[in-house]
Amino acid sequence: MLEVVILAAGQGTRMKSKLPKVLHPVCGRSMLGYSVLRAQEMGAQKIVVVTGHGADKVEEAFAASGVVFARQDQQLGTAHAFKQAVPHLSGNSDVLVLYGDTPLIRLETLQNMHRSHETAQAGMTVLTADLHDATGYGRIVRGPDGAVERIVEEKAASPEEKKIREFNSGVYLFNPRALELVEQIGNSNAANEYYLTDILELYRQEGARVEGFKIQDASELSGSNDRVQLAEADLIMRRRINEQHMRSGVTLVDPQSTYIEDTVRIGRDSLIEPGAVLKGKTVLGEDVRVGAYSVIEDSVVQDGVTIKSHTVLEGAEVHSGADAGPFARLRPGAVLEKDVHVGNFVEVKNARLLEGAKAGHLSYLGDATVGREVNVGAGTITANYNGIGKFKTVIGDGAFIGSNSVLVAPVEVGAGAMIAAGSVVTQDVPEGSLGVARGRQRNIDDYARRFWEQHHEKVSQKHAVLHAWLQAQSAKNS
Repeated sequence: MLEVVILAAGQGTRMKSKLPKVLHPVCGRSMLGYSVLRAQEMGAQKIVVVTGHGADKVEEAFAASGVVFARQDQQLGTAHAFKQAVPHLSGNSDVLVLYGDTPLIRLETLQNMHRSHETAQAGMTVLTADLHDATGYGRIVRGPDGAVERIVEEKAASPEEKKIREFNSGVYLFNPRALELVEQIGNSNAANEYYLTDILELYRQEGARVEGFKIQDASELSGSNDRVQLAEADLIMRRRINEQHMRSGVTLVDPQSTYIEDTVRIGRDSLIEPGAVLKGKTVLGEDVRVGAYSVIEDSVVQDGVTIKSHTVLEGAEVHSGADAGPFARLRPGAVLEKDVHVGNFVEVKNARLLEGAKAGHLSYLGDATVGREVNVGAGTITANYNGIGKFKTVIGDGAFIGSNSVLVAPVEVGAGAMIAAGSVVTQDVPEGSLGVARGRQRNIDDYARRFWEQHHEKVSQKHAVLHAWLQAQSAKNS
């Protein structure tokens, strides 16, 4: 049995932000979110998050996560924060203490720490690591048998103790006695605060063993107290995420320039080109190719899809065999079914393109259904908004939409119908019919020549070829 207390009440003044420190993201997930996730992955029976500064925002952000909240209205130290969680704990489980601003601790580290704690039958286990320079950290003082005898803070450390490289991370595992022992911690110190480190001596007084579980990678224990440390954590997490994907069979052409958030899933044999950004709840299938500098967020991309360079997907769905880009934009509600092609500078919003439909370039398809094997010519627009509401365009299977057409919704184009290039369609076009909606062309003789002649000085300054043509015309007519 395991219960987890996450201390997340600190103000985080060095972050200089209106957003509570623990809600700042690292690779798409908030710092507190990582601690909650680790607790869930550990199988915790209960997770108690101690909130303080920005409590309303923190509690709102995690209201649906299944955690329990305990308020620390006054920040009087880590032991005081832990006390706020005690009423929510069962009293018969081990208790893991985590922090809301240490997102880099690996699940394997916590699992191994818990196993070590149980094997040693320890009353308390401290998570530690070595630093070349541990200045500013509490030092771990071990006894001859390897057990932890003391945690010495920097200010109280002797010259010899300051040479110790093993430091206290502040992450602890307690047996159930912690719920009673924490009540004995006092605040007889310069800051008048209640420190959770003082529980170590209380365990030792009862004859309980205090273990130190030391890990090799000290970066796991790094906190993020300002924007610089936040960026460092993001860099470490990004490298981990990218390595995990590559070891799982994904090719990242340039891992250093590729940004993939923690929540993204990618299938085997997919290839991600340099500069790509994958965010949110994005899922890529197998054999997907994502072109350079594309951005994919909260989208589903099925097996075998090609997303060409500089393409943006937001809340979109792309089925197997389809492709998009380069420079395409698929907005929320865009669905490309099997073998659909969306080309350069095509924008799709809340529209479904059925199997085999094609929109090669320079089009806007919003609030529409585009039938199977429809060809959408360059410059086509579905005019879906009249200033008050949005309306739908429906294009039947096999229809052909000529270039520079405007389909003014609500409107329906029947199966096999054609729209003449340059038409502004405001009425339904029946199945198999040709819709033509454009004025008759008329040519006004010599209008352009006379216009240019009226502005001959500016033409001579800006348009050498046109100026020469006008001179030739003048000579011919003289």
